[in-house]
Amino acid sequence: MFDSPFSNYIVLTRNKTNESIKLDQRRVKLRENKNGLMALSYIGPLFEIMDLEDFFDDMISSEKLSMDISETGEFCVSFRGIIDGKGKNFPQNLDHKIILLQEPTCLDERVNIQETGFSKFKLKNEVSE
Repeated sequence: MFDSPFSNYIVLTRNKTNESIKLDQRRVKLRENKNGLMALSYIGPLFEIMDLEDFFDDMISSEKLSMDISETGEFCVSFRGIIDGKGKNFPQNLDHKIILLQEPTCLDERVNIQETGFSKFKLKNEVSE
C-alpha cells in the first residue's frame, strides 16, 4: 500500500462544543459552486449514517464548524443543512446523506473572489469558472 503523509479522513468539529466527527474520504464526494456552497455526499453503512445524523441533529443553520481535509489544516465553514440523498441505486445496507456547508465570505477587499473563488484547494493562479 502507498504510504501517504495525509490522513484519509475529513474531520468536522463543532466550534461551540468541540465535538467532532470523522468521515472516511473514500465514502465522500465533495462538490463546491462558485458561491462557496459545498455539498459533501456521504455514502456509508446505516450505523455510520446514524452517527452522522446524531452529530448534526441539534445543529442550527449557519452554526460554525471547523473542517479539516486530510490533516491539511482547519478552516471555518457554516452549516447549512443535511438532506437525504437518493438511495435507490445503493444496496440495502448503504445510505446516502448530503451535508451542505458554506465558507464565509472573504472580508479582505484586496482579494478578488470572482477570480480566486472561495476554495483553498485550487492550484495557484487558477481562475474559477
